[in-house]
Amino acid sequence: MNRTMPTLAPRPTPRHDRTSLPRARASSLAVSVALTATAHGLAGGTHAADFPAPALDRWMYPFNPSPGTRIALSTFGSTPGAPEFDSRDGQLIVGFDTASQLPTGLGGALTVTRCVLELEVSNNLVFTYDPTPDPWQAFVATSDPAFQADADAGQPVECFAVGFRNGFTARTFAENSPYAPAGTSGLLPGVRNAFAAGFDAQGATVDVSQNPRQRFQAQPMAIGTVEGLTPGSLVPGGSIMRFELEVSDPSIQSYLQSGVSAGRVLLAVSSLTLVMQGSGPFPSFIAKEHPNVTFGLSRPARLVIEATEGTPCAGADLNCDGTVNGIDLGALLGAWGACDACDADINGDGVVNGIDLGALLGLWG
Repeated sequence: MNRTMPTLAPRPTPRHDRTSLPRARASSLAVSVALTATAHGLAGGTHAADFPAPALDRWMYPFNPSPGTRIALSTFGSTPGAPEFDSRDGQLIVGFDTASQLPTGLGGALTVTRCVLELEVSNNLVFTYDPTPDPWQAFVATSDPAFQADADAGQPVECFAVGFRNGFTARTFAENSPYAPAGTSGLLPGVRNAFAAGFDAQGATVDVSQNPRQRFQAQPMAIGTVEGLTPGSLVPGGSIMRFELEVSDPSIQSYLQSGVSAGRVLLAVSSLTLVMQGSGPFPSFIAKEHPNVTFGLSRPARLVIEATEGTPCAGADLNCDGTVNGIDLGALLGAWGACDACDADINGDGVVNGIDLGALLGLWG
């Protein structure tokens, strides 16, 4: 039978959905506002692209004997405190060739206003749903003085950028590319050719595969959510896990712009799901090679990108005339107080107040 692609969930208001990601670095308010100001005054064409299947999906695990052809892709951690393997041992990478629906070569002249990755869960009632971040201290040995018990059930599934080493790039890394250089033991941490990556203060990719061991909080692009599922519940097979990327973050925006400009967007999914050697209640997701995909019973990874050509108006330029002036000040003062998803709420906290006034005055002219 044919399976119709389900409609994407209603779009959350990007100004106010700030609960899913911890913040280890502060963005300039002006940059963040510019990237979230998607509702007014955008020059150039707009694009709504839907990629129902990836060009590549790959289980990045040192003992994967069939790279690029597995029917399911799983994510899990390694034994807390153990010196071998990456802390994020089982990772998956999905790649989408975007040039068929999105213009290439624009770089920063194209603003991604929404980016959503969807994965279908392949195992049934095996792992616990946790849509909230966990501290790295929960994934060190219990004997470690830094150890903190996980405050809730389960571990989140997280979406990251993809970083590369040993000469590989987003264009050259393929489903069957080697996991690590020839002659290198997969037992060693920090050797995989493609890895889940966060960003440093300059926006460069940083390997997060060992973040508990290296004692820093990894900053994902998004945490996976399942609509209608209560945190702490076991996740049913066939559930759609959705990752709504935080496109207002300048580093994430730049990563997506670069990918779209080059015609290929790669994303990594990982978790620190607690497992025992060789087993455990870890998440697994449908790959494009799964027989159920062939018969229309399941679907592989899906990517939805909305983008606008041209540079968005500054968030404080409320009438988008190219100048932040008294007209914008009057509009802000007229909206003073509680204000859900309005342009005058420059910092997106649900209220127009002195913080927004200060931001507007800082962008005056």
